[in-house]
Amino acid sequence: MSSPRSIRVTDAQLADLLSTASVRRQSQRVLTLCEQGGTAFRFRPEKLGATTDFVLAVTKDNYPDLSKIPFHARWEHFQVGGVDRLARLDRALAGRDSTEAARAKLDLVVVSVLLDAGAGPDWSYRDADGRAYARSEGLAVASLDLFLAGAFSAEPKDPLRVDAAALRQLDADRLGRGFQVSATNPLVGLDGRAALLRRLGDAMAARPDFFGAPGARPSGLIDWYAKQIPARELSSDVILRGLLLGFQDMWPARVVVNGVGFGDVWSYDLGGVNEADNLVPFHKLSQWLGYSLFEPLQLAGFTLTGAERLTGLPEYRNGGLFLDEGVLELRDPADLERTHRPADKLIIEWRALTVAILDRLGAEARRKLGLSETELPLGKILQGGTWAAGRRTAAKLRGGNPPLRIDSDGTVF
Repeated sequence: MSSPRSIRVTDAQLADLLSTASVRRQSQRVLTLCEQGGTAFRFRPEKLGATTDFVLAVTKDNYPDLSKIPFHARWEHFQVGGVDRLARLDRALAGRDSTEAARAKLDLVVVSVLLDAGAGPDWSYRDADGRAYARSEGLAVASLDLFLAGAFSAEPKDPLRVDAAALRQLDADRLGRGFQVSATNPLVGLDGRAALLRRLGDAMAARPDFFGAPGARPSGLIDWYAKQIPARELSSDVILRGLLLGFQDMWPARVVVNGVGFGDVWSYDLGGVNEADNLVPFHKLSQWLGYSLFEPLQLAGFTLTGAERLTGLPEYRNGGLFLDEGVLELRDPADLERTHRPADKLIIEWRALTVAILDRLGAEARRKLGLSETELPLGKILQGGTWAAGRRTAAKLRGGNPPLRIDSDGTVF
């Protein structure tokens, strides 16, 4: 493996790189390049209206009362199959006050999101009642079961927590047993997931200012946020900044910026005048974590603002929707048969185009429904929504597989 590219930027450029404004701006630049014929994809804007109608039809199937669409967060996956597993979690947390229950839920959702990065077509998880679940829902149920069994806690008297000491001891074999991995039930990126959780443990142990000491936990972020915002009115920008700064040492180093590898930031030639102009950030898992932290942070007493500033998530359900519906076309159809890695130019383009086009689809959906961005933020359109529609087309066309072949390490998709 080649060494990651290392660059230096100004403090202002670094702060910008950690913002959703940068994700949107750089993704829009890739879309502009695409419209000029400079990418591996063609953009077909005339297809966007019909695709928006399809997404709205799926949304109304899933949520007939549009006012009750939740944000695209991890919590809905725990309820797969109509089983109220969150009630089981609440029963296990009975007797704790709201802040301590919030800490446990924040711990759970952090590891569950980080473990969810594309399971592959051949893996599934069977719960205690014998029901089998695959892909994101299977990973969610498995991670919840592991959490309830105390697999992420080093404190036998307090199993319903995630702490650095337990994560630093987690290896692929132990995680594989928890996820029921076998020769006939392979999970894509298992080693990468286990390594990511170990790095999470290391990152937390190294940052007591974010995660507390001793016994560093993801939910130490609750105290960090409270120090930043004494009034407890917490914006999505601050939520994301805490995640990116607190967990900065966790990610595999792709591009190292000012000595830190933020993971989901990529080098791409946009013709910029300096190195920072040629970086394309996505922060996909961190943004999904941001959406998923809304519930425990509200339980901890925060008022949340600015949810609409988080972007669409550049993953293969949303991006696959645009390929399957013809909004995006590959200039070279042979690229459908090739295997691509996350750092490849084509995949960076696909993900950036997904972010930019999701914003356009969101605006079109709100126009058709006569709703404002506050009434129907992008995070609810994803849930309603584009993710479900992308899965539906993938199931119809390829048995659920994404349209592009991706060699993933389990930390991006």
